[in-house]
Amino acid sequence: MPHLVLLYTPDLENQADIPGLCRALADSMLEQRDESGKAVFPTGGTRVLAYPATHSAVADGKGDYGFLYANLRMGAGRSAAVHKQVGDSLLATLRQYLDALQQQRPIGLTLQIDESSGQVYDGKHSSLHPLFNT
Repeated sequence: MPHLVLLYTPDLENQADIPGLCRALADSMLEQRDESGKAVFPTGGTRVLAYPATHSAVADGKGDYGFLYANLRMGAGRSAAVHKQVGDSLLATLRQYLDALQQQRPIGLTLQIDESSGQVYDGKHSSLHPLFNT
C-alpha cells in the first residue's frame, strides 16, 4: 500500500502518455512528506496501475467524450492536511498530463482517496520492501 489505480476510456490509450503519467504519479507519491518531514508512502509499497475500460459509456454518448478515474487507496493514520496535500499533488500531475487533451475534447477527470481503516484482513508478502528498507 498505497495503490493508485487508474481506469480510463480506451480512446485515451492512444492520446495520452499513460506510461509517463503512471511514472509521474508514482514520483509525486514518493515526494510527499508529512508534517514531521517523514515520507508519507513507502517506496517499495507504492504502486500505480492503469487499465483501459474494455467497455464504457460516458454521458449521453453523443460526443467524443473521454474519462479517467483515479483512486488512491492508502492505510489509515494520516492527517487531513496530508490527505489534501497528496490529493492536490496528484490532481496537479493528472492535469499536467491531460489538460492539453481536455482543451481538444471533453474529458472527465476524477481523483478519489480512500483509507483502508475498516479492513478485516491485510495479507502481504513482498520481496520489494527489503530493497528499500536499508
